[in-house]
Amino acid sequence: MNEMFGELRAAAVSVWHRRWLVLGVAWGVCLLGWMAVAMIPNKYESKARIFVELDDVLSDQLKIANGGKDEIDRVRKTLAGGVNLEKVVRGTDLGADVATPREMEQTVANLAENVKVESQEDSLFTITALIGKPSLSDAQNAKLAQDVVQKLIDIFREENIAGNRGEVADTVVFLDQQLEQRKAELEAAEAKLSAFEAAHPDLVGGSSAISSRLAATRQEVRGVDADLAAAQSALAAINGQLAGTPRTLAAPGGSDGSALGQTQAQLAAMQARGLTDSHPDVVALKRQITLLQRAGGGQASGMPNPAYSSLISIKAEREANVQALMARMAALQADVSGAMADQASEPSASAEANRISRDYDVLKKKYDELLQNREEMRLRGQVEDERSSFKFDVVDPPSTPRNPASPNRPLLLLGVLILGLGAGVGSALALGQLRSTFATTAGLERALDLPVIGAISENLTGDARALRAKRMKLFYAATGSLGGVFLMLLTIEFVQRGMVA
Repeated sequence: MNEMFGELRAAAVSVWHRRWLVLGVAWGVCLLGWMAVAMIPNKYESKARIFVELDDVLSDQLKIANGGKDEIDRVRKTLAGGVNLEKVVRGTDLGADVATPREMEQTVANLAENVKVESQEDSLFTITALIGKPSLSDAQNAKLAQDVVQKLIDIFREENIAGNRGEVADTVVFLDQQLEQRKAELEAAEAKLSAFEAAHPDLVGGSSAISSRLAATRQEVRGVDADLAAAQSALAAINGQLAGTPRTLAAPGGSDGSALGQTQAQLAAMQARGLTDSHPDVVALKRQITLLQRAGGGQASGMPNPAYSSLISIKAEREANVQALMARMAALQADVSGAMADQASEPSASAEANRISRDYDVLKKKYDELLQNREEMRLRGQVEDERSSFKFDVVDPPSTPRNPASPNRPLLLLGVLILGLGAGVGSALALGQLRSTFATTAGLERALDLPVIGAISENLTGDARALRAKRMKLFYAATGSLGGVFLMLLTIEFVQRGMVA
């Protein structure tokens, strides 16, 4: 520890002996450094915050796509792009000295490095501009930074409100043009389809329609065939019942009365009980009377069997049902044969029918989609004219900078002062090492490895002491002047800031 303190003491003595060198180097470094700091232009930062509201109940209810958050993100990302920054340059004093395209590109590139558009939250954006043009004063740079931020806000509003409405109008015009073109094509396809259907009514819809019709007819044939089989089976069953059912029944008491007379007596008894002519039993008896009259009076040894007469009626109905099903089956088989003949005899016409129908369907679908899109865009335009879903508020207007954002000149001035003093001390120490002098007896003893008996103190005359005192005053004055220049520069810096405010 003592050795370290000794080294420090020796270094301090060496520096003090060369104090004028320290002071000269410090002055030189500080003057050069302070001049360099003075050459750095001040940059002023202006900042603004904007709030964008995207919620729109009406647009959500109508299912209208209005760009929304994706569109806002797109504009935010392109706001600091070259096209928009060129608008900023032309709309502010940044473009006052721009004369050539190359200068414009350079100005836009410099501005892109000093402009930031950041998203703090989903709907809150911060726009920051840092401006420091050497040819302008501090007050002008501060005002220019504020103008740049305001111009960016104007572009943001224009891109999302006015520009969006203009885009909607242009889209509606484009869709109208496309609809007119599609309409002409659709009308031509309709005329061609109508002409083909008039020439080939059996091929309406193409081979797919014929195949569908043939499949449906065959399905119906299978159903009618099943119904016909069931009807024939039912007819066979009723015939079997008729074969085992007697026509007449023995008369009670062994009487041999006429069957016609007995049936008429039964009819009279029913009518006496108040049964109407529409009653099923009355209708059945009247039918039996008619049949007996046709058979010659119905002379028999017994009375007619009502069950037999009922079976006769059921048989007639089932025979009629079988005949109808057979006629329907014949008609369906004729349809199947005709459809198969159409497929076999006119394959080219079927292919043409397919092509015409397919083209018409595609054009019709496309026309309907364009029509729906056009109506949605019109409705969107009306909604945005009445009440825009894009709500834009400036939370914090562009600030007017009062202090430069960069450089931190007071800190730089202090840093140059410390650097100058350090350079002076370092120069003195380096010179001491080069001249190989010893500031203390301990250092001499360590270097020579010999004992040092003592040291002779410096003894000055009165004139020498006066001269030394005078030089010390000059040294203190020069040192104080260095500090005074530093304080003066600080004062000038703060005065300039006050002038900007």
